[in-house]
Amino acid sequence: MNVKIVLSVIGAMATLYACNTKETTLPIVGTWELVSATTTEKDTTFSTFDPKHKMIKIINSTHFAFLNHAINPGKDSTAGEFTAGGGKYTLVDSVYTEHLEYFSDKAWENNKFRFAVKIAGDTLIQKGVEKVDKLGIDRIIIEKYKRVTD
Repeated sequence: MNVKIVLSVIGAMATLYACNTKETTLPIVGTWELVSATTTEKDTTFSTFDPKHKMIKIINSTHFAFLNHAINPGKDSTAGEFTAGGGKYTLVDSVYTEHLEYFSDKAWENNKFRFAVKIAGDTLIQKGVEKVDKLGIDRIIIEKYKRVTD
């Protein structure tokens, strides 16, 4: 067989393979439950995980959402027992950036939060800076999530 024909066939096969539109699932896509959280402000690090609350983060191919509520809420439903937010995100290598479009506290909306993410087995760890100038917030957070499986 002619070498040019063989190379042409290989090139055509490679092109077809590269153009394959098979959907791939990112390992970050799924539902995650918060299992620990720490915050560092100035030189002080402290836990912000509240075992009296349950928080999940849901990530699909383009958006994220998080829901946080008290496990045993009080009788007053207006007492701040629930928070939620979400928006679009980007993931480039291990840099996960949330574009917060919706939040129960409007002062947080329209901010970007950039995190380094690591996924090991069923655990997602994200570390980054939460900075909201108009609220005077500038801190480092580390959140650890376990994948929810059902």
